[in-house]
Amino acid sequence: MPMGPFLEVVDPWINWDWLGTHVPLFLDALQQHIALTLVAVAGGLAISLPLGIAAHRWRALRNPVLTVFGIFYTIPSIALFALLVPYTGLTAVTAEIGLVGYTVLILVRNVVVGLEAVPPEVLDAADGMGYRPLARLIRIELPLALPAVMAGIRIATVTTIGLVTITAVIGLGGLGQLILRGLIENFHTPLVVATVLSIVLALVADLTLAGAQRLVVPWSRGVER
Repeated sequence: MPMGPFLEVVDPWINWDWLGTHVPLFLDALQQHIALTLVAVAGGLAISLPLGIAAHRWRALRNPVLTVFGIFYTIPSIALFALLVPYTGLTAVTAEIGLVGYTVLILVRNVVVGLEAVPPEVLDAADGMGYRPLARLIRIELPLALPAVMAGIRIATVTTIGLVTITAVIGLGGLGQLILRGLIENFHTPLVVATVLSIVLALVADLTLAGAQRLVVPWSRGVER
């Protein structure tokens, strides 16, 4: 496609002929987008769950934990990648460090909120039944906190699907690479189709997680995000 000023080239919003011959390109980008998102959310949850439990148990940790990851969340993605690239290169590790870090604040906060929402009388009853702290945490507190944790996972997943597009600046980014290509080449088709696919992916992920939440914790239907 011809190069020119930013999106000033006369070009149809969708070039169906080009799209029909480049379906595998979009499928590969979509697959990479999903993989980056899954790793980021799973990694963020693996870090956030013990951090959230610790911040709930020891209140002195709460503000430092939330402050550190709150500051991390404010770092612009491009600036963060620029800082990491000299050490981790243009790799998935660089992308995932940023993506995981952004999910941790959302997930830690929801873990803490979920644990704090467990009614004191339930904890007293568990203590009265002889539950030790670890058993009480696993069998009583975490199951009751699960609706809030699931809500955090939904928010983190949708947010990460949007953030993954930014990793196109370091050669990753899944659908973001096609959006970037559309911008650079003044070519609407990859830009529009990749944007729509990213939005649809976020909607499908949110609806799937909402359905999973209803199945796993049916008592959470009244919980708002």
